[in-house]
Amino acid sequence: MSFFADPSFFVITALIVAIAAVLGLRQVSLRRFGMGATLVMVLFLFCKTPGQGAAFVAFLAIAALAAKFLFARRDSKARFWGALAVTLAPLVVCKVSGIFELNLLGFTGISYLTFKAVQVVLETHDGLIEDMGIGDYLYFLAFFPTIISGPIDRSRRFVEDIHRTPSRDEYAGMLARGILLIGIGMVYKIVIAGIIHRYYNPAGWGSGPAGLEFLNQVGIAYLYGFYLFFDFAGYSLMAMGVSYCLGVRTPRNFRAPFIALDIKDFWNRWHMTLSFWLRDFVFMRFARFSMKHKLFKQRLHTAECGFVINMVLMGAWHGLTPSYLLYGLYHGVLLAATEAFQKKSKFYKKHKGERWYQVLSWLITMQLVMFGFALFSGQVLMLAKGV
Repeated sequence: MSFFADPSFFVITALIVAIAAVLGLRQVSLRRFGMGATLVMVLFLFCKTPGQGAAFVAFLAIAALAAKFLFARRDSKARFWGALAVTLAPLVVCKVSGIFELNLLGFTGISYLTFKAVQVVLETHDGLIEDMGIGDYLYFLAFFPTIISGPIDRSRRFVEDIHRTPSRDEYAGMLARGILLIGIGMVYKIVIAGIIHRYYNPAGWGSGPAGLEFLNQVGIAYLYGFYLFFDFAGYSLMAMGVSYCLGVRTPRNFRAPFIALDIKDFWNRWHMTLSFWLRDFVFMRFARFSMKHKLFKQRLHTAECGFVINMVLMGAWHGLTPSYLLYGLYHGVLLAATEAFQKKSKFYKKHKGERWYQVLSWLITMQLVMFGFALFSGQVLMLAKGV
């Protein structure tokens, strides 16, 4: 079963939402029902791919054992590094084996589940998580609305939601919002993305006039960018909607990214749960480590290096392919350059509040973003190879 795509998924999900609505409006805790629904949906997800199902179960077991191992002695550095290494190992093996088209230990959603599990390990070591029931932890990882492509939730917020029974009026509001989000998401993904996809036809450089061929490639990049947004944002909205119906306030993933005025603004609007995860658990930790060990004389250089590391890791998280790695490096360099420009440029500080500058900045940002999508989709490498 393909989540948020197959008609059978929507039929079963509608039944789950209907039952959740009855329970929620009666002020019955939805925790156990949500766990049962997640178990059923996970069985449907992997029923035709038992190899992936086995890898999924193995990952849950490894992550749970690693977390319990760390919970026993949260202040132990050896246990922390061991738990972190074991939790990351399946994803690393999956991505590296993917280079050789083997996909060892891989399953649908492994990238998202790994980041959720790593968050628990890191925050346990930081002292923010003292303990977590095994049932809650597995439910957090496997929560079916977000299992395949996020949004990437945080465990403390998730556990607080599932152990809290909202009032009838509060749940009625969540249910109404959830159903609305599901409807908007379906329009985004099924209608708008579907229409755009009909016209998206990636092609190499033709034999026509250079100007027309260039415009054609620009059009392809724009179509892919808009298709990716409406497809992914539509999925994210539906995932949020189903989550709300189950009593879980899954965070939003997109906030009008195509009105961003610069690349930093774009990443505060695009795939927000991923960019914020990387900010909190990679960028900030690198910055603290760098300042503690005085790796750079200026904080600006620390930030620039942190942005590049952050985004290259983001590219690798998608996959160890040239397109993904170049996409990450490209955005890392753009973020570093933007940070330097905004910190040092007198021109920027003088004109940043003026309307003409904001329009120009938006226009430049859009071109940079769309070129990034051309890298992400493989369009640029295809043209470079002369295909």
